[in-house]
Amino acid sequence: MTTPSALSRPRSVPFARRAAARLAVALARLVALLPPHRIRQVFGVLRHGARPATHEQAETAREAVLAVSLACLGPKGCLPRSLAVVLLCRLRGTWPTWCAGVRVRPPFGAHAWVEVDGQPVGEGVPAGYFAKLVAVEPARAR
Repeated sequence: MTTPSALSRPRSVPFARRAAARLAVALARLVALLPPHRIRQVFGVLRHGARPATHEQAETAREAVLAVSLACLGPKGCLPRSLAVVLLCRLRGTWPTWCAGVRVRPPFGAHAWVEVDGQPVGEGVPAGYFAKLVAVEPARAR
């Protein structure tokens, strides 16, 4: 038996942001095909030169990604959603922390998310709800 559900999209996004978000989602779908260690390598290169993102910047990027992609909005869209949010932030010159790991409380399962200053962005859960297995943080300024 299936459970009916409805996906609610965020508010509308201006055209320029929508175009950038679509590009980020397309790139994220390609990056999602890579194994985790390759994603870490690619993101390790891409993060250089970017400022650390603020919570507001990451949340704005997340809303734009959700507004243009039903796949990212769905329950199994955590990986492409998190990758697209990071890539969209990078297009704007910032970098949040990209994380992949597991939920530490039931129901246990794999999850990918974005966080800023140790707080998950847009997940609706407290810090510590997920255990990180892979993380790509903003590059340290020299």
